[in-house]
Amino acid sequence: MDDAENDWFSAEYTTFGDRVVGAREALGMSQDELSRRLGVKLKTIRAWENDLSEPRSNKLMSLSGLLNVSIMWLLNGEGDGVSAPEEQQTLAPGVGEILTEIRDLKTQIGKSADRLGRLEKNLRSILKAG
Repeated sequence: MDDAENDWFSAEYTTFGDRVVGAREALGMSQDELSRRLGVKLKTIRAWENDLSEPRSNKLMSLSGLLNVSIMWLLNGEGDGVSAPEEQQTLAPGVGEILTEIRDLKTQIGKSADRLGRLEKNLRSILKAG
């Protein structure tokens, strides 16, 4: 494996969700099939793959087993995982920075959605009490 292949699924270039998608697709498994086999809702798989949430430790262990990758690979791209797509070429200059920015934005959006949910819950409680 060359350096580009080693780096393809690294934490620098991909997120947890990207690695779940990569491992799932490498097995030819659909989101629906993965959700059934894990015993979770389809929207849960979609949230994981879109980096809106992450599984609890027991589901993370099951997920890594079903996808035939290590837990560490799912979390940070290190260890036993899937190889880079064969048709993928070396990343062009600047792509790594863009991917990092996209990952940061996804994280910010997820945190903002959580914050919005908490605010909405608090507002509903206040309106219900008043």
